[in-house]
Amino acid sequence: MTPVLRCENLRKSFRGNLVLDDLSLDVAEHEVVALIGASGSGKSTLLRCVNLLEQIDDGLIHLDGEHITDPRVDPDRVRRKIGIVFQAYNLFPHMTVLDNITLAPTRVHRRVRAEAREQAMSWLARVGLADKAGEYPDRLSGGQQQRVAIVRALVNSPRLLLLDEVTSALDPELVGEVLTMIRELKGEGMTMVLATHEMGFARQVADRIVFLDGGRVLEQGPPEEVFGAPRQPRTQQFLRRIVEAGRL
Repeated sequence: MTPVLRCENLRKSFRGNLVLDDLSLDVAEHEVVALIGASGSGKSTLLRCVNLLEQIDDGLIHLDGEHITDPRVDPDRVRRKIGIVFQAYNLFPHMTVLDNITLAPTRVHRRVRAEAREQAMSWLARVGLADKAGEYPDRLSGGQQQRVAIVRALVNSPRLLLLDEVTSALDPELVGEVLTMIRELKGEGMTMVLATHEMGFARQVADRIVFLDGGRVLEQGPPEEVFGAPRQPRTQQFLRRIVEAGRL
């Protein structure tokens, strides 16, 4: 079967610094892939390249078999199929929760406003935030704002959801709210690629762990293999430090 996402031999540099180095990765339908690795290993850059927020220097990216890094492809059309959520919530502070969520469906996708609002309210109810629809973002906790940001990505029914360190900016007691939501999305079959420092969560929710080092896929496999019996010395070193820090 054609993978939902296929990255082939990606290379990306910033000011001469090679961030992605001949990186290849496939993601199957309904699969949840967790990207782990030290800061600067290329996790966030990979997600931004997949969403066409960064232009790759070399290689190919396919979404459902379509070559989306072809210069002739309209990036806005591609982004309608890919939802991305960052560690910074990026909600518009002057707009209510409901208006934040319905902005893209009505302005970009030209959907009827009433239909967009109905779908947004349905999602908010599912994540326990229906009563916050009329609130402004600064009246919400960090966990609530991040859940709103995820809902905003989901209302467009994306083919692929990218999550970039979505719990990093949260207080520890709020992390569980967001992780529960992601776990539920997995149960519903959402195809996801997530970059995370939450190793315990990656172990629970991911179908496959991908360890990046120096912009390359150094090791990958089921969570029990990568976390339980890593083969590469660099993976072993990284996970040993994670264990010593009490994060696994």
